Parts: sequence; C-alpha cells; structure tokens
Amino acid sequence: MDVLGKTYLTKQASLLLEFARTTSDSDLSAKLISKAADLKSQADPLPDKDQGPKAPDVALDDGPDRPSGS
Repeated sequence: MDVLGKTYLTKQASLLLEFARTTSDSDLSAKLISKAADLKSQADPLPDKDQGPKAPDVALDDGPDRPSGS
C-alpha cells in the first residue's frame, strides 16, 4: 500500500474545507468537514517533507569548471 505524502493530504483536506464552506447543503458540508479531519489526522504523523524520489542535484552557482559570469 502506498503512503500518500503530507503535502498531498493537507492540500486535499484544504480543498474539502473550501467546498464545505461553499455548499448550502448542511449534510454535505458536515461530511466534507469530517473527511477533511480524517485526511488531516493521516497527515499529522507524517514528516513535513514528502519522501518521494528526488531530482538530481543541479549546480546553480559558478563551479570550479565554469568561468565566472557564464
């Protein structure tokens, strides 16, 4: 089973809360808030940074092999 990242879960919870605020259906709003709380409780114990594959390091500054200003 894949574990979703904290950033993803937090974003999904935020979207559910936004939808809950915009609906006039109180039952739907309550369900959306409940689901957002579930997602938040899943996200809380996860590390702050997602642990996915990382892009290779790219040097943005002038290195020893590059002349300054190029």
